[in-house]
Amino acid sequence: MSVKITIDNTQHTVKKGLTVLEAAQSIGIEIPSLCYMKLHDINIENKPGGCRICVVEVKGRKNLVPSCCTEVEDGMDIKTHSMRVINARRTVMELILSNHPAECLTCAKAGDCELQSLADRLGIRELHYEGEKTHVRKGNSPAISRDPNKCILCRRCEMMCNDVQTVGCLGAVNRGFHSVVAPAFDKDLINSVCTFCGQCVAVCPTGALTEIDESAKVVRALNDPTKTVIVQTAPAVRAALGEEFGNAPGTLVTGKMVAALRRLGFHHVFDTDFAADLTIMEEGTEMLRRLKGYLAGDKDVKLPILTSCCPAWVNFFEHQFPDMRDIPSTARSPQQMFGAIAKTYFADMLKIDRKDLIVVSIMPCLAKKYERARPEFQQNGNPDVDIVLSTRELARLIKLCNIDLNMLPDEDFDQPLGESTGAGVIFGTTGGVIEAAVRTAYEVHTGKDLPKLEFEELRGMDGLREATIDFDGLPLRIGIAHGLGNARKLLEDIRSGKSHFHAIEIMSCPGGCIGGGGQPYHHGHVEILKKRQLALYSEDGSKKLRKSHENPYIQALYKNFLGAPMSNLAHLLLHTHYFDKKY
Repeated sequence: MSVKITIDNTQHTVKKGLTVLEAAQSIGIEIPSLCYMKLHDINIENKPGGCRICVVEVKGRKNLVPSCCTEVEDGMDIKTHSMRVINARRTVMELILSNHPAECLTCAKAGDCELQSLADRLGIRELHYEGEKTHVRKGNSPAISRDPNKCILCRRCEMMCNDVQTVGCLGAVNRGFHSVVAPAFDKDLINSVCTFCGQCVAVCPTGALTEIDESAKVVRALNDPTKTVIVQTAPAVRAALGEEFGNAPGTLVTGKMVAALRRLGFHHVFDTDFAADLTIMEEGTEMLRRLKGYLAGDKDVKLPILTSCCPAWVNFFEHQFPDMRDIPSTARSPQQMFGAIAKTYFADMLKIDRKDLIVVSIMPCLAKKYERARPEFQQNGNPDVDIVLSTRELARLIKLCNIDLNMLPDEDFDQPLGESTGAGVIFGTTGGVIEAAVRTAYEVHTGKDLPKLEFEELRGMDGLREATIDFDGLPLRIGIAHGLGNARKLLEDIRSGKSHFHAIEIMSCPGGCIGGGGQPYHHGHVEILKKRQLALYSEDGSKKLRKSHENPYIQALYKNFLGAPMSNLAHLLLHTHYFDKKY
């Protein structure tokens, strides 16, 4: 059904049930807003009407109404930018800014701050209101910086944390002027149930939530002549980095990214996709062993096996499902596998001490910052991965060094830790890890070549998906979830005995790593994520080798160093264990 409304003196027919804000957007009229956010892919909407920036004038109504939570009605006459509306928005903005730190020059969100952009759009050049400012304790962690003094109480982070991710870390604390969004009892994030997925950072309109910027550490390392500094780049980064340099979403910049990293001064530029192939060898072997035991009637075998590449997801089940921590694969994430191999195998090749080798990761994920700091990934206090930069941090560093990414020639990764297959590339998207595992597990299990490499039934953007893959007469039942809210549903089914899957892939962020908390801001637009996803499938399709077990450098690694998948040395370097972190 539809209704007829008048917006800014022009009559339009719009869908019934839309809010005034949505109706205006549907006909190309932009109404400014701060607290409103809609995630179209998962049909979750944050519309508290709290900020009052989106107010409009409706004929016949005495007061201005918030357009984000006012439904259209037949015959409604709306003015979105009348002088009365503009005056009200400017007043509201001045009141918000009167209790906001004037730290724009040093704020991590400078240039990406929605509050800053909107204040400029409204022409705010002076504040007519002065009063008391809130002073709330700041809180940091290995991954996320929290400055409640910059919070405007839009509650977007709360919606993301509680409704989408179902983590339950953030909520309103105190009342009135002293209200703040924080973990329970105002704990630091590191002492809460926070998973460090970074989705709160991705939706925060101000600098209240930002990543811990480690780019200064990289600069210092690159200027230390006693250190050899190497870098690894995650698959999702190449599909999004270009957006920071004016390219359309989904533009692959793999070769230009490699060239930029060399010009920054890294001694070796490697690919985390190499470690993704290594992960498949370990995780795939573990899956086949569990499956074999299950089919043989071994009641001690735990199925379904769950992928373990995502540190936010690992943190989630350690906090909220610690009774099930024997179900996920023990394989480390590709980042940590790379670090372990770099600080042993590659350090030996260079004939240097591991302490003199600095491993830098470029990741789409803020939880990787937390992961690299976990004590089990250190040897005598020396971490396997020293520094983690997000995609956004890398972009800022490239710009700082006056490097024009778009004008660089395409260059190749270094060897031996830079060779990868198409299976490693698709690790960056939901469904990609399990598809990569199937490509190898099928051929190892059956001894036959795959009739096709593209498993369309494992692809897509639905939050929960399932498929059955025929392993030459053995039906392998697979479940896929992205977003921790969807992961919770699968875990609860496993706990209650309802699960019928043999293997499950879980990624914390919407879309998988392509939608990670450290990626260029996509503001909930699923079309951007889809374009990034297609970019990874495109690079996979262009690869000469597309199955992890065919990577010649992986084969050499096992032959010359590890021995075989799941060997004692592989267990020591490439596997981990989990903890009960329930508070």
